[in-house]
Amino acid sequence: MAAELDPSEQLDRIEELCRSARIPLEVVPRARLDRQAATESNQGVVAHAKPLHSVELDDLLSGDGPVPFLLVCDGLTDPHNVGSLLRSADGTGVTGVILPRHRSARVSPTVAKVAAGAIEHLRFCSVAGVPSALDRLVKAGVHVVGLAGEARQSLFDLELDDRPVALVIGSEDKGLAALSRRRCTTLASIPQVGALSSLNASVAGAVAMYEVARQRG
Repeated sequence: MAAELDPSEQLDRIEELCRSARIPLEVVPRARLDRQAATESNQGVVAHAKPLHSVELDDLLSGDGPVPFLLVCDGLTDPHNVGSLLRSADGTGVTGVILPRHRSARVSPTVAKVAAGAIEHLRFCSVAGVPSALDRLVKAGVHVVGLAGEARQSLFDLELDDRPVALVIGSEDKGLAALSRRRCTTLASIPQVGALSSLNASVAGAVAMYEVARQRG
């Protein structure tokens, strides 16, 4: 915690939680805290946590628990988009998130901040390549839906309520990669009536995830 912070109820609550959980709390100069935070607007408090544990793809498909509802990020490079998607994923009941190891934003301090705590409640699978992961999902009986603005099939006309589903969100500039596109079970678009032809990746992903959640009740 930064030494220069003004007293507040939020800081008192943080101190109280640290004491009750026996978590050491250190007060340091703001400059030192800023260096450790590695993100903008840290608000003067930084927590050190254990690294995220990545699970295997088969773990996301296991029969235990709810019907798989997966989010696949295909080449997203903006950490703010990824963080926003993760926040929506937690809110809609996504059971697992698949992230590529290369040419993609990782779960960084910025992603964690934008996700507002969601990364602590989601399961992550890191894969060498999205196309091969989609192949495995399809073979396992997962309905893989790729969001594509030009697709004739409307997302809202799909029946997604009682089957394993994976939503694939493409990169901010090019959308779904060609190999990923070919491996999707269905390509679907979000109907729009305005002048713009597409939505921001994180907004489109949120709309799609909430549609699945709506159908599942």
